[in-house]
Amino acid sequence: MRRFAKHHRCALALLTAGAAALGAFWALRGSAAAMAWWVDTVSMPAKRLLSVLVDPLPFSGCELGAVLLILLVLAGLGRCAWRKAHGRPADLGGWAVRLAALLVWLYALVCALWGTQYYVPGFAARAGIAAGPVATEDLAAVARYFAAQVNACAGAVPRTADGGFGVPVRDILADTQGLYDGLAAEYPFLAGPERRPKPAFFSKLMSAWGFTGYLCPLLGESTLNVDCPAVFLPVTVCHELAHQRGVAAEQEANFVGIRAAAESGRPVYAYSGWLFGFLHLSNALYSADPTLANEVYDVLCPAARADLAANNAYWARWEGPVRDTGEQVYEAMLHSYDQPLGMRSYGACVDLLTAWYLPQAQDGVPNRNAAQ
Repeated sequence: MRRFAKHHRCALALLTAGAAALGAFWALRGSAAAMAWWVDTVSMPAKRLLSVLVDPLPFSGCELGAVLLILLVLAGLGRCAWRKAHGRPADLGGWAVRLAALLVWLYALVCALWGTQYYVPGFAARAGIAAGPVATEDLAAVARYFAAQVNACAGAVPRTADGGFGVPVRDILADTQGLYDGLAAEYPFLAGPERRPKPAFFSKLMSAWGFTGYLCPLLGESTLNVDCPAVFLPVTVCHELAHQRGVAAEQEANFVGIRAAAESGRPVYAYSGWLFGFLHLSNALYSADPTLANEVYDVLCPAARADLAANNAYWARWEGPVRDTGEQVYEAMLHSYDQPLGMRSYGACVDLLTAWYLPQAQDGVPNRNAAQ
């Protein structure tokens, strides 16, 4: 053991330092002041600097990094196997220590550059939005309001020959500049540099795992699933850009993303945002009152109902153990950052949507920034 430790002292030192870095995160995450200082002065500036390097790339830098990491691991295993086959010391233990050090440091960096954001005041607190329990009648009123906005936008959305959502992915991803101008003016803490969302090369793999997009915690780069139905791609772009601008909690990123899309002044983005919001609202309403939910659903125009049906049919094809495993892994990650709702947090934006849009729904007037 002493000989092994001496021979691999650098790798063991790196592994120990990585474990210490994780220990520091776990020890300090209970200090709001420490987390706020770190996010404001280290992690956000670091991600914005790193995102400058990958923004010009036409592909996802995060995907490239993941592929290189996998190839590195396979090359290490292959080298050990080759040496063993030729009667040479394989040093599998040393390779395992080096790999462990690399993985621990990667996880420590994820915690430092992303995990810390779960421990600072969230969007709702900073924006002064109080979301309490939602009454069924209020939920129904806001769902009807969203349905009306969907119907108002639907006519401006290009359609395919069979009536489906007909906006090319390249056009959606090319029209992202300035999406947050309105919200950033309202909430200056959402201001940030413009960064291009990237189409995922492994989009089908993302679908198998049940994901529509993600923000790389190390590079501040958004990568989007471009295989799934494009109707929700615009609002997913806005969701990932919300993460990019410091909104960590999924329910808040959904709320901010829906607002950014719906109030963007761009018909395609507005339609996607209103329809995505309606989907969450109607799902929550169905849990409370199925009959009322069906009545509200009937308000939707045929084109919107067709888009929802196409989206449901697509995701039904991917149900199975791979998707379940992907969701369980992400659920565990969210719980590790003290997010008790886990995957359910995506739908928890309903409380925020109801609190924000109920006055407009009751008055029967559109949001002041809403695209019609």
